Amino acid sequence: MTAAILKGAGAILLLVILVFAAWFFRPWAPYSPFDIIWNRETGDRVDLYRRMEEMFPHRIVEGAENAEPLRRAIKAINETYDWNGQEKTIDQYAAESDTTALMVVKDGRVVFERYYQGEEAESRHTSWSVAKSYVATLVGMALMDGTISSLDDPVSKYVPAFEGTDYGSTSLRHLLMMSSGIDFIEDYETRGSDMRKLFFDVFIMNADVDAFVKPYRRNRPAGTDLDYLSPNSHVLSMVLREAYGKPLAQIASEKIFKPLGMADGTWLIDRNAADGKEIGYCCLQTRAEDYARFGQLYLQDGMWRGERLLPVGWTDMVSVPPTEVHEAGSTHHGERGYGLHFWIPEDPAGEYFANGYNGQSVFIDPVNDVVVVKTGADMGQIARRSETTAVLRALARAVQ
Repeated sequence: MTAAILKGAGAILLLVILVFAAWFFRPWAPYSPFDIIWNRETGDRVDLYRRMEEMFPHRIVEGAENAEPLRRAIKAINETYDWNGQEKTIDQYAAESDTTALMVVKDGRVVFERYYQGEEAESRHTSWSVAKSYVATLVGMALMDGTISSLDDPVSKYVPAFEGTDYGSTSLRHLLMMSSGIDFIEDYETRGSDMRKLFFDVFIMNADVDAFVKPYRRNRPAGTDLDYLSPNSHVLSMVLREAYGKPLAQIASEKIFKPLGMADGTWLIDRNAADGKEIGYCCLQTRAEDYARFGQLYLQDGMWRGERLLPVGWTDMVSVPPTEVHEAGSTHHGERGYGLHFWIPEDPAGEYFANGYNGQSVFIDPVNDVVVVKTGADMGQIARRSETTAVLRALARAVQ
């Protein structure tokens, strides 16, 4: 009797193991938890960040039919910078920081262009949170074309399903300010944080990303602090999807990619299905040159080839701290300040930038009329923040 029980228990255990292994490896599916977890945890993320669209469900962001490259005027520049009294080279920094691309655009022309670690001009590299600035840009465009009537509107005006929730009563402005007051722990590396749960549920379990963020509650008044939360950006992307009645990738294609002459990109979605929703806080894949076009749009005050794409005053508004607690040196984000979905560097001289996890940057310097783009897989990004700012500034000034 005991032997039969043990045999039956063993068979059940074996079945459980086989079922789990099938789920984990999914040999029949294009995406598997094993690939995601293995590439995320092995430590070398350079290749992963070029292959995100191969490993996760995504939607194409259609670019211009005849996308033309930006004009090149490559020139020799001083490739050194000072860091803590030491003269270092740009290539030395690139090697230390797992940088994969650096591009400098001056007066609308590419004047410096360099790729590392197998990256190429046509490589599509993940944006991580640089995508947040794209979402904010689409909000500005929706404001200009009347699809959104006011930044002070509550989310529920555009997303009826969020009526009665704390996110539903939050204004678009407070979301752009990262001042929602929502109780959420934005920690990418600590197990058990809300951000890790979001990553696991959406990327591994293919959970509905809208449903994940909906229940979160406020634990302090909105508009009173700076608390950088990815769900804030995702909720803004929901507003855009509902307001336009189409997927975020299509909106980005029509409003940004095609008008700016970009090539095709991709945007990761929460599950491999026709009704999959773009992950609005990250996960756009595009080329370094097309990140540069995005920065150039801001450098040109929202104008592109004589057409206004962003409201008058928008670039000034997003690049200025909206309150004292958003100013550089006044936040728990250290030396950096924050505008409306754009960061402001320490000791700002008019610069501002889109920034993504592990070292993605679109650095906009209106004073010098320069855009600097950096992509990479820098797991030491936080400790290297000030040095990265020094490098981006050195490149911006070296091309004068």
